[in-house]
Amino acid sequence: MSTDIFAFVIVLGILVFFHEFGHFIMARLFGVGVEKFSLGFGPRLFGKKSGITDYCVSAIPLGGYVKMVGEEPDSEIAPDDIPFSFTHKHVFKRVIIVAAGPFFNFVLAVVIFFVIFLISGTFILKPVVGSVEQDSPAAKAGTVKGDLIESIDGKPVTSWEEMAEIISGSNGKRLSVSVVRDGAVLKLDILPELKTAKNIFGEDIKRYAMGIASAGDFYTKELNPFQALSESIRQTYKITYLTVLSIVKLIQGSLSAKTLGGPIMIAEMAGQQARQGIANLAFFTALLSINLAVLNFLPIPVLDGGHLLFFFIEAVIGKPVNTKMREIAQQVGIFVLIVLMIYVFYNDITRIFFS
Repeated sequence: MSTDIFAFVIVLGILVFFHEFGHFIMARLFGVGVEKFSLGFGPRLFGKKSGITDYCVSAIPLGGYVKMVGEEPDSEIAPDDIPFSFTHKHVFKRVIIVAAGPFFNFVLAVVIFFVIFLISGTFILKPVVGSVEQDSPAAKAGTVKGDLIESIDGKPVTSWEEMAEIISGSNGKRLSVSVVRDGAVLKLDILPELKTAKNIFGEDIKRYAMGIASAGDFYTKELNPFQALSESIRQTYKITYLTVLSIVKLIQGSLSAKTLGGPIMIAEMAGQQARQGIANLAFFTALLSINLAVLNFLPIPVLDGGHLLFFFIEAVIGKPVNTKMREIAQQVGIFVLIVLMIYVFYNDITRIFFS
């Protein structure tokens, strides 16, 4: 339990710091005064004041915030503070300041993946056959366990993922598959068939397949800095896409809301990853950072995405959204977040005591 809590605090602290630092650095770049940079909410535990900014750690470690001069449009601002007021900056500068928080979470994910790939390289699943389904296209063509798929229609195959993409995109066309068996290269003609399979969301999908399963053999490919950067960006994009898709499927109802987890689940998972090694914990941190970025871009009042929505409306109509409308939207946003927090806590407790 102590490992879970410690890992949770460390991971959350890193995520919050990068998120709030994004807001902070862009605010300072555009000349906005920052009154407080806090890790955590609630009572101030300790910190240091430099200029007008109070850099501090607060008691409740479930987030953080940057308080800027003139942050609220209807707040009274001394004439001398107007040049440093957030509200008095051009709307597109405010958009950049607000968007910088979640954007820096994406940057954090890229940096973490970059370091992991640069040190450890990337693990690639070999296109080695582990089993062959009876009466499948592969079985009928003579494929056997242990075959290494070298190429398909003359195109070299270097990974299981690459091979699966070629087969899936074949549209049922007969494929000439070269396999290495006992040191010899054999040519097999295989006609993929359309099969029903489960995707990562548990949904039934149709795709072309040959009826083989992986042997689970991996090899490590070392990456130079440019390759590591490219792979880290690709990995960040891939996880971002899956996160957005998951949210869409939750809204559509095709993905169960019971899959949502809150702080308790995050703490448990952080502890598990910490016990498995620093690389696992780092990967988990990058994954959470992407999730935090995506969630913060949702157009829900109170979140960064809600503020961005108001700013985009302001840019279109030429004036800020009226105070009454903002207040109603903020109240709705707070209500939605409270309901969501209650639900994820309920999910966490149900998992612990009833699973």
